Amino acid sequence: MIGLKPPPALLQTPGFAHYSLAWSPFHNTRIALASSANFGLVGNGRLHIVSMGPPQAPGGPPTLNCDKYFETQDGLYDVAWSEVHENQVVTASGDGSIRLWDIILNNFAICAWQEHTREVFSVDWSNIKKDTFASSSWDGTVKIWMPDRPRSILTLQAHHSCTYQALFSPHQPDVVATCSTDGTVKIFDLRAPSYAPTTNAFTNPMSAAALTVPASGSEILSIDWNKYRHFTLATGSVDKSIKVWDCRMIKMGEVNQVGGVCEMQLPGHEYAVRKVQWSPHHADVLASASYDMTCRVWNASPAVTGPRLMYIHDPHTEFVVGCGWSLYEEGVLASCAWDSRLNVFRI
Repeated sequence: MIGLKPPPALLQTPGFAHYSLAWSPFHNTRIALASSANFGLVGNGRLHIVSMGPPQAPGGPPTLNCDKYFETQDGLYDVAWSEVHENQVVTASGDGSIRLWDIILNNFAICAWQEHTREVFSVDWSNIKKDTFASSSWDGTVKIWMPDRPRSILTLQAHHSCTYQALFSPHQPDVVATCSTDGTVKIFDLRAPSYAPTTNAFTNPMSAAALTVPASGSEILSIDWNKYRHFTLATGSVDKSIKVWDCRMIKMGEVNQVGGVCEMQLPGHEYAVRKVQWSPHHADVLASASYDMTCRVWNASPAVTGPRLMYIHDPHTEFVVGCGWSLYEEGVLASCAWDSRLNVFRI
């Protein structure tokens, strides 16, 4: 319901514009925040570790505290928590590097990898195959990693232009979805025969997608798998649209299929949609963040016939680039923006 809203919890990080946030899968009050100086155009980055505390006044918002931050030589574009070690996070950097941090230690990353040739724009830790994470880059590739290996274990030439995001399916451990400048969503089945280790995937990247979804005439900046409905994805695009896709027609084990049914569009944002994320608690609730300086919540139930917009969060004064649902507290959402502000609020 759109109406009076209590003020959000707020944390400011002056001089550092936010790019992404991630709630800890182990601690219900801990958030990792990836940020960059000068809006990520030039300069260094920071990884902030934020904790949420009790309200200062009865009925007020919770307090947000920056417990620690780590400096990086280039801007940070994304962050993901380890699914194995409660104190480890992985970051994606503008210099093409990926770093693993232990937040108990000080100053330096515990591992670093430098294989991507352009900016790394996303990292995602598998919540099924918990020793594995993925990265995507402006070089068009997606790489699969294990933290204890000195180099990637698989490279996908996912797109021939910038690959904005790569996400493991929450339902099947060897399925990865990607989105790109080229307006497509691709789903890769890493068990397909074309990925058999008969060639060196490090020097000869695999490229055959199981399914290509021609999802938009513009760049697709974000995707997310529905946590309850297999092969249902949401996309957010430069053309201001949010779309929900049914990809159940996919035949696993085959490659080069083209398809995907657009179940619905969610119009309302006034500029590009930078982030979409399905609720971990409700199959039909979706959050989005946009360059129109708002974060919005939508009802994507096929049964709804009336307005689908449930909530607008608009205190930010710059591009809202990240949003994320609390994994533990139903209805709690965080947003981060180029105004250097992290907000946590309840829907």
